[in-house]
Amino acid sequence: MPYYLGIDIGTSASKGVLIDAECQIVAQASCQHETENPQDGWYQHDAEAIWWGDFCRLSRELIERAGIEANQIRCVGLSALGCDCVPVDEDCHALAPAILYGVDARSKPQIDELLSEYGPDRARQLFGHDPCSSDIAPKVLWFKENMPEVHERAAKFLTASSYLCAKLTGRFTIDRYLAEDFLPLYDRETWQVNERGCARFCRPDQMTEVMAATDIAGVITDRAAVETGLARDTPVLVGTGDSGAEAISTGVFCPGDMMVQLGSTAYFIYLADHMVDDARLWPGTFIIPGTYGICAGTNTAGALTAWLRRELYRDVMDAEHSGGPDAYEVMAHDAGQVGPGADGLLCLPYFAGERTPLNDPEARGVFFGLTERHTRGHMVRAALEGIAYTVAAHVDIIEREHGLPIERIMLVGGGTKNPVWMQAIADVCGREVSVAKVTVGACFGDALMAALAGGAYSSWGELARVLGVAQTIEPDMDAHELYASRRHIFDELYARNCDLMHELV
Repeated sequence: MPYYLGIDIGTSASKGVLIDAECQIVAQASCQHETENPQDGWYQHDAEAIWWGDFCRLSRELIERAGIEANQIRCVGLSALGCDCVPVDEDCHALAPAILYGVDARSKPQIDELLSEYGPDRARQLFGHDPCSSDIAPKVLWFKENMPEVHERAAKFLTASSYLCAKLTGRFTIDRYLAEDFLPLYDRETWQVNERGCARFCRPDQMTEVMAATDIAGVITDRAAVETGLARDTPVLVGTGDSGAEAISTGVFCPGDMMVQLGSTAYFIYLADHMVDDARLWPGTFIIPGTYGICAGTNTAGALTAWLRRELYRDVMDAEHSGGPDAYEVMAHDAGQVGPGADGLLCLPYFAGERTPLNDPEARGVFFGLTERHTRGHMVRAALEGIAYTVAAHVDIIEREHGLPIERIMLVGGGTKNPVWMQAIADVCGREVSVAKVTVGACFGDALMAALAGGAYSSWGELARVLGVAQTIEPDMDAHELYASRRHIFDELYARNCDLMHELV
């Protein structure tokens, strides 16, 4: 029987699955890792130890757990956190720690420099949106200005999925969905390296070949076979970003579909049938031919709940280590004991700056309205509602400002384990939200794409028919009215205080 492998490398954990030709999971595995935060605003990974190390560990574990021979795997799909940058040599050895996605703000001086040099309008034209910390060209420029020897020595500047694909196949490539994060280093019309666009940042030869995410990039090399346990000559997909793969995992295939990914950060992908121009967001092509994605993202989601767990629930964490209940479950229970609106407590969840639609790495987190009657459960509830307000802000931009219909919202990621959070999103947005049958995440999307490319399915439509919805959460419209009445306070808290936030930096 043929099998299909999918592995995703994330911010704080990596996951993998093996599926059969009917998209049934036959084995799954995961492992945790740390994100380095060497100074304020810097977030980085050791690509060799984390990205490649996790991939090799998971591929071997999945084969062993499934009890199959490696040569029964017909195709390998992969994804990883996107919008990151690592310089590598000709053998794909990392030359420096990988700078992570938009949560890493170290390239702000370079962004300011480019805005001053080009002007806002020209910069927006070159990058496809207002330049921000999710853009990779400023990260390349950061290497040029801060690590010139590494910049000069680099054979390629890669994102994580490109790095993994190269380690597996020996071929340097990137998919179109992620290549847009490198603008203006690529020409979005031809998908060729933009030599003029590269001039300010790097040599054209330091860029990679652009392909489709579901193209076969190559096959497992002898070296990769030894390290991963996979069979030599097994086809490997180009791969893509974790959020794109996560959208695929939920069945977000058609215009009008929207994914809300509740991981360490929140990430949004709305599918349209045409390109949308909005400098606050990240419009571009999507993995599926003929579709376009309006992408967006926050800097915290699960990362904020992790902070609350660490700082406010240490006693529960200690009890958990001694066999007590899961700390996150206790937090969800506490939040569930608090009514909608958290008794007048609001949270701006900008604890690591903010990406869309604010695009302000110097934004700061706020708990507003605290009184003596508020408990840690109120703070958890307010934090979950703060993320829900950011979801609603993106829904409004898509629907009200651009007039695009949102047919369904699919939730995915670790946040779907928290019923209070999902209900808050439904209530703040005033619309139903759904959870897919399989919520493993991006690695399942990787495996689905491997099954499609490997011949198990003839089209995206045929693949869509095997996926389904496990749960739909209906909004409480009374709660929605309460949230709607306080929405202006949430919005104005940032607008009125952003200048003061910036003074603190």
